[in-house]
Amino acid sequence: MSYQKPKGTTDILPGESELWQFIEKTAADVFSDYRFSEIRTPIFEQYEVFQRSSGETSDIVSKEMYDFEDKGNRHMALRPEGTAGVVRSYVENKLFGPEHVKPYKVWYKGPMFRYERPQSGRQRQFHQIGVEAFGSTSPDIDADIISMAINFLAKFNIIEYKLAINTLGDKETRQKYHEALIEYLKPFKNELSEDSKRRLEQNPLRILDSKDKKDQEIVKNAPSILDFLTEDSKEHFARVKKALNLLNIDYEVDSNMVRGLDYYNHTIFEVMVTDKAFDNKETTVIAGGRYNGLVEELGGPQTPGFGFGMGVERLMLLIDQQTKSDMSNNSLDVFIVTIGQEAQNESLVILDRLRKNNISADRDFLNKKVKGQFKMANNLNTKLVITLGEEEILSKKASLKIMETGDQLSVDFDDLVETIKKLMNN
Repeated sequence: MSYQKPKGTTDILPGESELWQFIEKTAADVFSDYRFSEIRTPIFEQYEVFQRSSGETSDIVSKEMYDFEDKGNRHMALRPEGTAGVVRSYVENKLFGPEHVKPYKVWYKGPMFRYERPQSGRQRQFHQIGVEAFGSTSPDIDADIISMAINFLAKFNIIEYKLAINTLGDKETRQKYHEALIEYLKPFKNELSEDSKRRLEQNPLRILDSKDKKDQEIVKNAPSILDFLTEDSKEHFARVKKALNLLNIDYEVDSNMVRGLDYYNHTIFEVMVTDKAFDNKETTVIAGGRYNGLVEELGGPQTPGFGFGMGVERLMLLIDQQTKSDMSNNSLDVFIVTIGQEAQNESLVILDRLRKNNISADRDFLNKKVKGQFKMANNLNTKLVITLGEEEILSKKASLKIMETGDQLSVDFDDLVETIKKLMNN
């Protein structure tokens, strides 16, 4: 029988995994500058965590979620997105307590799961990096976090993008808009897709996010939520736009943008890129917004929140080939060529000493001939090669070759670590 990975999943192999590590390290470095600390939550939660947060009418809950009953007959689900689990952790661990600095800022990384048609940059097991900030209603933090997203992309030379923003307003705004939208859409009910017909009764805002072409034509002339904003909502959105202007961040207001999850309110945003990796179609790489009310929905105190998520697979498609090459061609610091059993024994001691001093080192373990060992050192892009034979063992001096220049040195075993460190620094 031939075993294969499940459809919609992928193996991350050596040579590629270095790029993943580079992305994750860049995220840790950038987010740390903004005082975000890493949080790690389980990859599965109670089904209700996602049902209550994402909304029953969202595609995630109604169509895409991997849910199951465990052996204790508990209804569980693999996480389809990161925010709900982080909010659950925030509430359960009482991270809203007075001993924690506000806003409470965290970032996460890890696999997510959605049952959907696999395609380029979108798998059934995919990976997200995201951030969440709890405790501030300030429009300035909305702009600050959007700015962080833009600055993160710049670390990968992704500077050609479109930032779209919108506001979903407060509860009063959405209630008034909800009524106006239903009034507008009712005459088109029979022309709507089956999903949109269902949403018309449950959550008409989701129709604005429909991927059905006929639905998209119908909503083109729908009323704009911007015409129903309360004064508080208008002021919040105006301050967000002012802050983005101060930061010299270009943006477009898209009044039909609603996002795919029900917990959003006030500011929402998407960062889109048009690239040949996406067949030159405009594709969202980072998206998020404000979700005041979600903490309360999961049993916590009244707590505002703002965050975003990004798909790592999509981001990887945008990273230029030179960066990928640099990340996947890690060179080895030291390779030890051994001649004879005594040299092999001594090499184990030297390897251990080098590695304990953070020097990457290796040797042949397949009893290759000397020529084969040097070929292996070349294939590993080794910087320095140590040769150990009978003469080196007797004199306690290693023959050290600098591969770039061809220069050779004779170095006492006891001085190897310091000599190699100096050569590496130079």
